[in-house]
Amino acid sequence: MNEKAKRGLGFWMTLALVVGNLIGSGIYLLPATLAPLGANQLAGWMVTIGGSLCMATVFARLSARQPLPGGPFAYVMQQFGPGAGFAAAWAYWTMLWAGNGAVAVAVVSNLSLLVPWLSHTPGAPAAVAVGAVWLLTAVNIRGVRGAGDVQVITTVLKLVPLVGLIGLALWLFATGTPHVAQPPVPLSPTLIASAAGLTFWGFLGLESATVPSDKVENAGSVVPRATLWGVALAGAVYLGIALAFQAYMPQGAAAASPSPVAEFLGRRLGGDISGVVAIFAAISAFGTLNGFILVQGEVPWAMARDGLFPAWFGKETKAGTPINAHLVSSGLLTVITLLNYGRDMGNLFTFIASISLAAGMLTYIATMASAMRLLRDEPWVVVLAVLAAAFNVWALWGLGLEAIAYGLVLVALGLPVYLAVRWRKGKMASAGA
Repeated sequence: MNEKAKRGLGFWMTLALVVGNLIGSGIYLLPATLAPLGANQLAGWMVTIGGSLCMATVFARLSARQPLPGGPFAYVMQQFGPGAGFAAAWAYWTMLWAGNGAVAVAVVSNLSLLVPWLSHTPGAPAAVAVGAVWLLTAVNIRGVRGAGDVQVITTVLKLVPLVGLIGLALWLFATGTPHVAQPPVPLSPTLIASAAGLTFWGFLGLESATVPSDKVENAGSVVPRATLWGVALAGAVYLGIALAFQAYMPQGAAAASPSPVAEFLGRRLGGDISGVVAIFAAISAFGTLNGFILVQGEVPWAMARDGLFPAWFGKETKAGTPINAHLVSSGLLTVITLLNYGRDMGNLFTFIASISLAAGMLTYIATMASAMRLLRDEPWVVVLAVLAAAFNVWALWGLGLEAIAYGLVLVALGLPVYLAVRWRKGKMASAGA
């Protein structure tokens, strides 16, 4: 094994990358958002988990068959050519750095519960959020093993209160504690679709292990296992939390609580533990930010390697990390994070996040189409790819026509970059001839 391979990600680090990117700070707030939907949220979770497992299985088979650095867009390029590959990569990369802005803000939002002056000091929240971005960027530039260590530690810590809540609910069930009486909310396809749209946010990044596959030891085996186990573990945690709240937390109290996980634990264990939960929520968001910073740097590097982006993005450090790709990605992330703290920019941030999500989901759909071609000798996987594509189309439609239209515009904005790179390559080829 060469020196670079020794610094690669092993199974546990790769699993932590998947789980850490899926389980962020959102799960600490989502029970409040979903509470008014009643039992529809459970159906929504099951639909989303089913669709995500279909996607995870397809990504696992793709990476087992042919692990390609860059993940989703690499398969699109291979099957449909450089134009489609660039569009998929541009959309996916945009989704990453734009979405990371919300994660950076979540780190500070949870810290402000512990340090109140943080939210009352002008400029402090933005400074701390940007500081977290560049601290983790430095960790990722220094070496993938360091980023992997951070991911393992934060993933273990973020699971502590969530697994504890599920364990408490199981203990309540085993001791015969009566369920709370919930107001009846009839099952409705519309409400289930709304729940699925909200819960799908929790599974963005399920393909994370496929992106840095060249930095994963024994990628053909590790990446598929980490992807499937990561999605299954995250799904079990999400569903366990949902069942616990449905059984033992009044919907009204959950919906009105600014910290529903802390509220649940406090009601059953006594005392105010919101500060403790806020610590774990901040750690959770910090770990997710670390994982996605790793991924957002790998995408433009892989694009440059495949000739879809300027070669400058392909520069690596001695540790084998894509330094220029990280610097540009985190620079864009810094801009989008600061926009969120502008008094008149809140709506702009929400708008950008929405259309970037729409653009990113187009990449998922294109990747499933690629899998239908690459894995056509495995009919059962093709069926799963069709189901996963249908799920993504349904979820994309749930974002609304405006988000879809602007998502397509966002993809089109990358066209000048693609044409410039192709023109330069053609000019160099002509000069070489």
